Amino acid sequence: MVKIAQLGAGRMGSIHAVNAAANPRLDLAFIVDPNAPAAEALAAQVGARVSSLEAILADSEVAGVVIASPTAVHLEEALACLAEGKTVFCEKPLDLDPGRLQAAEASLTAPGARLFVAFNRRFDPHFRRLWERLRAGEIGALETLHIISHDPSPPPPAFIPTSGGLFKDFTIHDFDTALWLMSEEVSEVFVFAACLVEPAIGEAGDVDTAKVLLRSPTGRLAVISNTRRSGYGYDQRIEAFGERGRLAVNNPRVSAVELWDQSGALLAPIEPGFASRYAMAYRAEMDHFADLIEGRCAPQTGYVETLAALTLAEAAALSANTGAPVRL
Repeated sequence: MVKIAQLGAGRMGSIHAVNAAANPRLDLAFIVDPNAPAAEALAAQVGARVSSLEAILADSEVAGVVIASPTAVHLEEALACLAEGKTVFCEKPLDLDPGRLQAAEASLTAPGARLFVAFNRRFDPHFRRLWERLRAGEIGALETLHIISHDPSPPPPAFIPTSGGLFKDFTIHDFDTALWLMSEEVSEVFVFAACLVEPAIGEAGDVDTAKVLLRSPTGRLAVISNTRRSGYGYDQRIEAFGERGRLAVNNPRVSAVELWDQSGALLAPIEPGFASRYAMAYRAEMDHFADLIEGRCAPQTGYVETLAALTLAEAAALSANTGAPVRL
């Protein structure tokens, strides 16, 4: 087992800590969070100890660090950990400013730097299988892509000012998914967006509903549908259309049991939120992190993928504000 530490004891920190503690190749030894009660509670839950960032950086036995702290400190903490030779697992986004990322490129991509930025859709077994079958040519060359990503309900309005906005906080996952499945860059972005769900989100300067159109240099098209409120669960679907047919992933349900009677069929609901829908993906991310620490592979997503998705998020915001396509 290799010794690791985690920075952050909040919502995502709780998910990652439980998965790290359950991974037989990892020894989650330390939890770091300025919120002492939260750090102590999570440390007690997973059998770790509360520590500080300074102590983690100075501890040569800590081989890896999971960064699940607030977005504003992701880049700073990642750079500090990489400078000490630690393997880094960082929640997305690595930063909200493409310029700051580019300024740190040399350190983030230096020989020997092991940085994994966690875009969890790539680790979902359903989406992963679609990607594999797409690459295997089962529907021929990809022509168009539909990605649906709808939250069940909006976040608290207080979250919006520090989130980076819909495109950097929410759609960024879909931008990475589109780039992954299309296997090429995006040359043009066009967006219609509105605040239709929660007026407080609009008052905070953000939108909560968007339709995003992406075009690649070869003419492939991708459509992304986002809303902060579905009203029926966590809606996560993908359709890929090619020259010979269609590949699709529909929503897993909380149960496979169906009730049929004279009034028709009653199916179980879809997953209620991201924690349950992507539970397998989060565990797979932690396995990938263990592989990285052991030197078995290169990071599946790092600086390059992060910058690409963030660039699309910036372009989407610009298109939404101007009402015009943005060429990249």
